[in-house]
Amino acid sequence: MNVIWRNSISCLRIGKVPCRYQSGYHPAAPLGSRILTDPAKVFEHNMWDHMPWSKEEEAAAKKKIEENSTVRVHPEEQVKYESEASKYWDTFYRIHKNKFFKDRNWLLREFPEILPVDQKTEEKVGEVSWNHVKTNAANCVSRNQNRKNSGLPRKQSKAGSAFTSVDHEEDRKGPLKTELFPGSMATFRILEVGCGAGNSAFPILNILQNAPESFLYCCDFASGAVELVKSHASYRAAQCSAFVHDVCDDGLPYPFPDGILDVILLVFVLSSIHPDRMQSVVNRLSKLLKPGGILLFRDYGRYDMTQLRFKKGHCLSENFYVRGDGTRAYFFTKGEIQTMFCKAGLDEKQNLVDRRLQVNREKQVKMHRVWVQGKFQKPLHLS
Repeated sequence: MNVIWRNSISCLRIGKVPCRYQSGYHPAAPLGSRILTDPAKVFEHNMWDHMPWSKEEEAAAKKKIEENSTVRVHPEEQVKYESEASKYWDTFYRIHKNKFFKDRNWLLREFPEILPVDQKTEEKVGEVSWNHVKTNAANCVSRNQNRKNSGLPRKQSKAGSAFTSVDHEEDRKGPLKTELFPGSMATFRILEVGCGAGNSAFPILNILQNAPESFLYCCDFASGAVELVKSHASYRAAQCSAFVHDVCDDGLPYPFPDGILDVILLVFVLSSIHPDRMQSVVNRLSKLLKPGGILLFRDYGRYDMTQLRFKKGHCLSENFYVRGDGTRAYFFTKGEIQTMFCKAGLDEKQNLVDRRLQVNREKQVKMHRVWVQGKFQKPLHLS
């Protein structure tokens, strides 16, 4: 089973896309296996997968959206929400710190591409967990030992330190061939955009702790969020670089060169950006990927319960809203995502609408959740 799993990842890296990555494909068991077949049992679980909507439910959702978008936020207020967006998120994290969002322990199940190709996993029957992921530490040790024995320059024990001295005498004599930057010695690099308080970053770091040749970048334009990440007990500067960055600022450089990333994680971030600026953001992120690199996307879908709950006077523009705390949210369709990422020069490998039924068993309330999930790969060769 592990060999098959690793081979499927390797196929993705060289441009061959197995069925699990194809557009519209829904993950197999255990993810996606909780299907409601008997409506009388709806309150037996908190969440049901792949829930189709009836015509009546969809019509009611459309009507609700029409109602809550009839009154728009005044243009002057809209300018304030745009210009002071980082301030609102800073305030959010100052109030909630790292208590608001749960750790995204589902990331590996949805996005196995986060793992380096040569990293092993173990799965218990009927259960997939971050705690069950192992790495091939022996291979890492063997590769480092081979470098030492062969007389090649010794890499640092951790991939991240850009300031470790080079022991090899020839390297000291001549000019450096590669400019040093955080993660410059890594062979597998991930960027998480909009890291918040680290609810994705730290589960990823836990997985990569025995893969010293991997490196994680994570950024957020709220400085308070980045400080929460850097002050966390699990933060390791040798394998992670957290930095403040506004992805809407095209002229703002990243602390690493273009074209070096294997994976970009863009999860519930794009929805907080003004729709007029989304395409330029995606275009810039595309330049950061190496050929064959992949961008992993997940965000709010049209008619998600979050959209239906907005009251009149919170609509900024079509399907774009502001919350009471000043933060914003857009609700996507599958087609919008396809157009946006393909315009950025990426190939669609997965693009699906994930519909689930969330249940409050205590209050006997049913709520439809709608998310859009996609995987978009940078071509190996320019056409």
